[in-house]
Amino acid sequence: MAANSTMLALGTKCPDFTLENAVDGQTVSPIEYAGKSGLLVMFICNHCPYVVHVHDEFKKLEDEFAAKGLAILAINSNSERTHPQDGPANMKLRAKEKGWGFPFLFDRTQSVARAFQAACTPEFYLFDGAQKLVYRGRLDESSPKNGKPVTGKDLREAIVNLLEKQPITSDQLPSVGCSIKWD
Repeated sequence: MAANSTMLALGTKCPDFTLENAVDGQTVSPIEYAGKSGLLVMFICNHCPYVVHVHDEFKKLEDEFAAKGLAILAINSNSERTHPQDGPANMKLRAKEKGWGFPFLFDRTQSVARAFQAACTPEFYLFDGAQKLVYRGRLDESSPKNGKPVTGKDLREAIVNLLEKQPITSDQLPSVGCSIKWD
């Protein structure tokens, strides 16, 4: 069943956390990215058709913006007990298959998803250099069944404006996707 993101309040400080990267076993925290031009945190998973529909766009965003100072973290908070296909071993396979260079973190306790008030996958949070929330919501208007192309328009526009130090509209639309699979 489709769920909408909860739209965490703009200006919220990025929650602090430390999670293990399923790709290389290293721990990662957003504090490591302090001083970057921006930080994109994506709540994604392996099985959700809404994520699968747009997952090629993640590499495009990385290729386009990482060299310009945008750090990217992907987090999977789904229950491994009820959705073993979303567990760390399969996360590592997905990241390698897609060529993602950003960390793909497993939120085993689901505490990070709760701190972000994350509700669905995919869900996107863009923080400025001070790690204050400037965008949250959808990638674009595309979904698995609406026939609209995946462009990343909404999120991409916010990233460009952030990096160019231009205003980011507060007229932001929630992400729609699969609900996070809570334990």
